[in-house]
Amino acid sequence: MLILTRKLEESIRIGDTITIKVLAVSDGQVKLGIDAPKDLKVHRSEVYEEIQRLNREAAKTSKTDVSSAAAALKQRPPGA
Repeated sequence: MLILTRKLEESIRIGDTITIKVLAVSDGQVKLGIDAPKDLKVHRSEVYEEIQRLNREAAKTSKTDVSSAAAALKQRPPGA
């Protein structure tokens, strides 16, 4: 892990496209501004972990679920 010290309004660069800037420091909290390409997803750790958990849960599809979905699709009229 790289550990850096930055003061208010100072920033760090990650590669050529990501900048992280210290915007405010107060009451034990640091407010960061992140400038990154729009196609790069940026999440707080707890949000990222929840997304991963939900993805793992969604991937646990049973054969019964798949069979039920297939049967429902077969019952739909053509072109619906």
